[in-house]
Amino acid sequence: MKRISPWPLVGAAGLLLAASVSALAQEEAPAIDSGDTAWMLTSTALVLLMTIPGLALFYAGMVRKKNFLATVMQSFAITCLMTIIWMVAGYSLAFSDGGSVNDYVGGLSNFFLNKVSVDSVNGSIPETVFLMFQMTFAIITPALICGAFADRMKFSAMLWFMALWSIVVYAPVTHWVWGGGFLAEAGVLDFAGGTVVHINAGVAGLVCAIVLGKRIGYGHDNMAPYNLAFALIGASLLWVGWFGFNAGSAAAANRSAGMAMLVTQIAAAAAALAWMFAEWIGRGKASVLGIVSGAVAGLVAITPASGFVGPTGALVIGIAAGIVCFWMVVWVKPRIGYDDSLDAFGVHAVGGIVGAILTGVFAVEAIGGTPGLLEGNPGQVGIQVYGILATILWSVIASFVILKIVDVIVGLRVSREVEVEGLDINLHGEVIQ
Repeated sequence: MKRISPWPLVGAAGLLLAASVSALAQEEAPAIDSGDTAWMLTSTALVLLMTIPGLALFYAGMVRKKNFLATVMQSFAITCLMTIIWMVAGYSLAFSDGGSVNDYVGGLSNFFLNKVSVDSVNGSIPETVFLMFQMTFAIITPALICGAFADRMKFSAMLWFMALWSIVVYAPVTHWVWGGGFLAEAGVLDFAGGTVVHINAGVAGLVCAIVLGKRIGYGHDNMAPYNLAFALIGASLLWVGWFGFNAGSAAAANRSAGMAMLVTQIAAAAAALAWMFAEWIGRGKASVLGIVSGAVAGLVAITPASGFVGPTGALVIGIAAGIVCFWMVVWVKPRIGYDDSLDAFGVHAVGGIVGAILTGVFAVEAIGGTPGLLEGNPGQVGIQVYGILATILWSVIASFVILKIVDVIVGLRVSREVEVEGLDINLHGEVIQ
């Protein structure tokens, strides 16, 4: 009987095993989804649009003509400065592993974007796209603060403050919530930046307004907006860009992104109408400035909730934000007397607080995976308040210290003569004819 060699069978089995291992490795390797990537590229562009030209025009339209160029210059310069800071250290401090201090801040493993390559993947998208998307958040957050000290801060002081603030305040708070820090571990819900962006920036803006003091003539001089058409155009660009801000925070083109987009639209519209009717009833007229401010307040409030609530929750959040922010800006601020020039605190911090708390009320488990108060989880409201208080505390303390340091280095406020004549001609040598 002819003897059959076993080696061909062994060889075939070896090839089959190798093929199986290779297939398993390919299955386990992170795969980039072209649809998710396309949506995130679009979202990144939309969020950048929110700062330039959106926020630039929104803020510049509300200041006096003599400070228009200085105001748009702030948003544009911050866009450039934050891009470089995010590349050098911000991204690493926000999203890398911080080792023994990981609860509070990331490490420097991605310093100068070290280890980020064309092949790096984050979820189902390239890491380059993820870090660029997050960069646009790091850009708009400090730019929001400028509304609080409009008309009176030195350009050099603004650059110093924003650079230090982005490293000391923004990057750590981002890590707390989205980078695996202690607020994430506590279960704080913040889908797109209620605490990270709006409360953080709005509180820092209030500190800036108080430390710098009131504008010359505040309370009795005419400080009417230069051009509300610019403000409306800017607010409209913010509204459109906010779909990238909120729906993009799903990091994928999926059902979560679709719901986030829907509730963003509902909340913005509800808040705009709520502010408009509140002003109409209280002052006898519905103003352009009022309705656009209301829309922004609604967009702010829905930001933390956008991935966790449904349409009805969004409607209530929008109405609440419109009414509460109107009350804060129109009634509370004049009585307390602080000069938050463009209401960065009254709209962004207060709107963010309203939205963050109501996220804990209206969160739907079937949408975001976590139930809120109305679904039998009242403890979520307390967790949200914890996140709010932690953010406020750090932003207040760190912002105050940074302002004092900058005051020693270059001085914070322009001279009386410069402020009266205008920042455009004195800081930048240009004016609008």
